[in-house]
Amino acid sequence: MTNLRPIACLHEGTTLAGLIATPATPGPHPAVLVIHTAFGLGDHMRGVVDRLVRQGYVAVASDMYGAGAYSEDHGEIAEMIKPLRTDPNLLRRRVAAWYDLMKAHEVIDANRIAAVGYCFGGECVLELARSGADVKAVVSFHGLLTTAKPAVPGAVKAQVAVYTGAKDPHAPRKHVEALRDELTTAGARWQITEFGEVYHAFTDPEADTPDLGRAYDAVADAISWTGALALIGAAVGA
Repeated sequence: MTNLRPIACLHEGTTLAGLIATPATPGPHPAVLVIHTAFGLGDHMRGVVDRLVRQGYVAVASDMYGAGAYSEDHGEIAEMIKPLRTDPNLLRRRVAAWYDLMKAHEVIDANRIAAVGYCFGGECVLELARSGADVKAVVSFHGLLTTAKPAVPGAVKAQVAVYTGAKDPHAPRKHVEALRDELTTAGARWQITEFGEVYHAFTDPEADTPDLGRAYDAVADAISWTGALALIGAAVGA
C-alpha cells in the first residue's frame, strides 16, 4: 500500500488526525479529500487513498471525529458522530477546515481539489458543495442525502455525482428525489446513479449483512469508481 503519512487539522479545539499520500513526482498536484464512513478512518478509506494516489492525485483521508477515532460498535459510533449530527453548522465547518488545510498545502494545487465521501462521508461532501465552497467536484458513495440547509440557487460550484443503492435504508427513494429537486433548483451540475437491488455500503468488501441493509456489490463498486475517476479527471485533471 502507498506510504501514508499523518496530517493533523486543528479545528475548534479538536485535533483531527488524518492521513496524506502524495505522488512521487514534484507538485503541486490535483488533490482529492476522502471523508470516511460513520465507522471512522479505517482500512476501507486507506484503500481509497491508495487507489487515488496511484492515479496521480494527492489524497487526504480526513478524520472528522478527532484522534483518528474508529469503531464498529454502534453505541460508540453514535457518541462519536453525535456532535456533528446535532449541529449541522459544526459539520460544515469541520469539512471546510479540511478543505482549507488542503488549499494551503504546498504540494496541492489549490484550484484543483475534489472530494469523495462514503456513507456519513457522502453526506459531508454534499454539505461541502451545498456550502458554496469552490471545490471542483464531489462524489457521494452510498451517502446520506438529506440536509438541514438545502443549497440555495447559484451556491453549488462543484460538479456533483451521487451513487446510491435502491435498497439502501439510509437513502430511500424520497431522499433521492428530494436531492434531485434540491440540486436542480440550485442550478447545480449533477448526476445521480441508482443501482437496483443494491444495499448500503456497496463499495466495502467487508459488508455482508443484507438483512441489516449493508452488502458489498462488485458491479456497483466498479461502475461507481470508474464514474468517479472520470468526473474527477474532467474536473481537476491528473
